Amino acid sequence: MTRRRQAGEAGTARPATGNLLHARGLTKRFGDILANDHVDLGLNKGEIHALLGENGAGKSTLVKMFYGALEPDGGEIIWQGKPVVIDNPASARALGIGMVFQHFSLFEALTVVENIALALPNPGNMKALAARITDVSEDYGLPLNPQDVVADLPVGIRQRIEIVRCLLQEPQLIIMDEPTSVLTPQEADRLFLTLQRLAGEGCAVLYISHRLEEVQRICHHATILRHGKVVSECDPSLETASSLASMMVGSEVIGVNHGAMAPEPGPVRLKLSGLSAPAATPFATRLNNIDLEVHTGEIIAIAGVAGNGQGELFDAISGEMRVDPGMVVLDGRACGNRDVTWRRRQNAAFVPEERLGHGAVPGLKLSSNIVLTRHGTGDGLVGTGFVSTARAAELEQKIKTTYDVRMSHDDPEARSLSGGNLQKFVVGRELDRNPGVLVVNQPTWGVDAGAAALIRQALIDLARSGSAVLVISQDLDEIFEIADRIAVISRGHLSVPEDARSMTRERVGILMAGGAEKNAGRA
Repeated sequence: MTRRRQAGEAGTARPATGNLLHARGLTKRFGDILANDHVDLGLNKGEIHALLGENGAGKSTLVKMFYGALEPDGGEIIWQGKPVVIDNPASARALGIGMVFQHFSLFEALTVVENIALALPNPGNMKALAARITDVSEDYGLPLNPQDVVADLPVGIRQRIEIVRCLLQEPQLIIMDEPTSVLTPQEADRLFLTLQRLAGEGCAVLYISHRLEEVQRICHHATILRHGKVVSECDPSLETASSLASMMVGSEVIGVNHGAMAPEPGPVRLKLSGLSAPAATPFATRLNNIDLEVHTGEIIAIAGVAGNGQGELFDAISGEMRVDPGMVVLDGRACGNRDVTWRRRQNAAFVPEERLGHGAVPGLKLSSNIVLTRHGTGDGLVGTGFVSTARAAELEQKIKTTYDVRMSHDDPEARSLSGGNLQKFVVGRELDRNPGVLVVNQPTWGVDAGAAALIRQALIDLARSGSAVLVISQDLDEIFEIADRIAVISRGHLSVPEDARSMTRERVGILMAGGAEKNAGRA
């Protein structure tokens, strides 16, 4: 029988009081929005505790108060039996609270060891610290080169830095916000072993994830937030992913309807021919003679371990990196040497992996971010040299409504949105154009189950309406849910796409491990 209690009801789930940290009536308001409404939450030593909820439910706000990044408007935090005021992250770390953020907090111009040194109160000798980083990262299965410059590293390696930096502080409580979103299944498995080992040593872990299978697998307890309130608690191992998702949204989550597989191949809308490009930096990945055809009405998904050329491939297709003209062809027109705006004018759309800073300018309003990507696409945004702010505001409202982008007020700055809500906005901004070709990198990174289903269904619907869709993703569940054909990128080589109905996870794993290089170019 499932152990679950609804908020305000007696039940068999343990009370909110925890022997390490106890949040009592925590409240936080932003203008008219009550982000956290008298939240009670208890964390015990040695416990991996899931914090679940939709995007905008108040999870990030709550943990930022634990970490000293936000100040509560009401309530109190009890740490090891004593009330505490956590003024800033340094105070949190001094207590023994560490956090791995969803959005990376790294200085790109600095090396790995320099970034980690900045977070430590007494980093000591840099050579000794570098050796410690090497030892700890390898021990935890997340190897790092301390001398690498962050700007040259792919997103998966940057996540490793965040995790190792936190572990080096030897915290009693680790807060993890979507820690596996950019890890391979193998890296995630190693991380789970690490977390279980830490819990066995008495460390508590507060774990935020939208991957509910992970929560079921490793978490001892779960607290569910909805609209800023605690609505339920349960033992996730006794739940299903569907029941957890239903508790999060308050109703049943409708799954993705893939419908029929793609029809017989229609016209080729995106073609890559011998796409090659040298590594832009010593730490980038060279693209090696990539051939690919994406047809009308189909979704091709590209799987791969982070750092194997996904970013470079996206840049070459989108026009952020120029290549020979014939290497990239959109609807029969060679464009390898054309810029992003030219390709958008050919009715192509692009969603990059990094939503904050690449997909959206943090300090600009959402309407202004729409103008930046759609000023040349005939949407009525620009005429006779002037921007139509009314049209931009109209599109912002349309995207907000269609994709359920939750915000504290109309047209906020991009950086004010939660990660999942910003992802919905960035994807929705491109889908709203109904593009003939869509290339999207990590479409559902960091979004909840309901939002992921919405985005995935929109991608399927777009393809079935006659568009060609290319998805680059590290989420194998996502890939098998939406793809008609699956390819794998490994060390800059792309395998020949295979029918998703006959492809297996084992086959994908072999190709990820280097089989893609042998498979590349074979019909």
